[in-house]
Parts: sequence; structure tokens; C-alpha cells
Amino acid sequence: MTPLSDHKQREAYLYVAPAALMVGVFLILPMLYTTVLAFTDWNGMTAPRFIGLANFFKLVADTNFTRPFVNTLKWMVLGVVLPVGLGFFFAYAISGLKGAKLMQICIYIPATISASAAGIVFGFVLRDQGALNILLDAIGLGALKVNWLYVQPYNTYAMIGAYTWQATGINVMIFLVGLQNLPKEPVEAATLDGAGGFVLATRIIIPMLMPYVVIASLLAVINSFKVFDTIWVMTGGGPARMSETLAVTMYKEGFANFKMGYASAVAVVISALSLVFSYLYLRNMLARESQV
Repeated sequence: MTPLSDHKQREAYLYVAPAALMVGVFLILPMLYTTVLAFTDWNGMTAPRFIGLANFFKLVADTNFTRPFVNTLKWMVLGVVLPVGLGFFFAYAISGLKGAKLMQICIYIPATISASAAGIVFGFVLRDQGALNILLDAIGLGALKVNWLYVQPYNTYAMIGAYTWQATGINVMIFLVGLQNLPKEPVEAATLDGAGGFVLATRIIIPMLMPYVVIASLLAVINSFKVFDTIWVMTGGGPARMSETLAVTMYKEGFANFKMGYASAVAVVISALSLVFSYLYLRNMLARESQV
């Protein structure tokens, strides 16, 4: 292959330039501006006043930050384990079955619904006089009734359940693509040796699917840090801000309390946590993959 001429290189840059410009204007510049605002006291109307690390020191002692921080960690763990785990389970269970196409459609349909719509549906089911409590009464299990959306930690787990219902379909599709692209020889050899079911899945299938596991898990980690609409529609972060995550805290502090500098500091923490966890996860998973 011969190197590109200067003319061809300039032409290639011209094709890339519009996308690079949009990324710079709508992603990089806002990130830099938000980072600068995190070191200021600003109400969104008057001129920002530089206060150094005061916003970050305030975060450490603020219960309106520590509680959402813990909730965000719950979302990060369960928002990865449940959608990704169930996504693999359903993909593995229906792969190769008759009627698999219909089952794929049924599992994927929730992913086509907006998060707000899903939150409204689950809010109707889980409210105090909602469908779930009515059903528990009808089958004689009224003692198990809970005000699911206003009792901690049930409200957080209920919202994670709504998120899982919606996110599982995408992971099913990711793993189905991976299963279709797996080499048949190792699977057939393991089957002939007597491996099957759980052993086949954990010892043979999952190690070969590791690139797809990395993709699905990394997307789930990132989404768990920025989830907002499901929480906002179902509980609004209540009661008494008990079910907030950092994304909801950022919105409330910035657009309800007009503490734009403080909200920017929360946004910086969200971005930093997302980058750190993504980096650590990728490094760990890629190291495992290289040993397979």
C-alpha cells in the first residue's frame, strides 16, 4: 500500500471535520465549561465568582450528596448485574430455539419505549393503590403490601427493576450476535466431552463471549451513572430526596436551587466516577480476556 498523497489526506480531513466540529462544540467545550464552573459560585444570572475547591469540600459533608452517591453505587452494581446477566440468560436460552425470532421481538419491545413512559407504567403498577398491591390483596397476601415508591430502599430497587425491564432487550441482542459468531468447534468438542448447561455456559461460552460482555457491561456502567428520567418520573428523587442519584441531585441543585457552580461540581464527580470505573473495568476485563 502506498501512502496517501497530500491532496487525498486533506480530502480525508474534510470528511472528518464536520463530525469533529460537532464533538468539539457540543461535547468537549461544554465539558470544559462545566469543569470551570465547578470552581465558582454562580446562580445562573449574576457573574460567576471563583471560590476554588469550596464546592467539592461542601460535597463531602452534604447529606444531599452522600445519600445520592450511595444510591448511584447501587444503580451501578445492580444496573450492570441484572440487565447484563438477564440479557445473557435470555440470549443463551432462546438461541437456536424454534420461535426464537418472536421471543426476541417480545424481549426487545421494552427497549423501544422511552424511559419516561416506562417509568409512568411502573409507577402505576407500584404506587400505594397500584396494580401490584391490588393483586397482593386479591390473592390473600395483603400483609406483603408496601408503598413501593415511597419507602427506602424499596423505591430504589423498584426503579432499578423498571430500568432492568427496559435495558435487558438491548443486551439480549448484543449476546445473540455474539452467540451467532462463536466458532462451533470448541462448543461441539465440550459437548462431546459431556459439558452442558451451566458448565458449558460458564466454562466455554462466556469466556469466548468476553468482548461482548465488555461492551454490554461498559454501556450499563455509563448508563447507570446518568440515569435520570426513570427516577424523575417515578419518585422525583423522593421522599425527602431519599431515592435521588447524582444525576437527579445535579438537576435539582442547578435548575431548582439555582446553585449552578455546585451542580457543576456534582457533574464533574459523575464524569470522574464514570471514567474511573470504566477504566478499571476495562483494564480488568481485557486482562482476563488476554488470558483466555
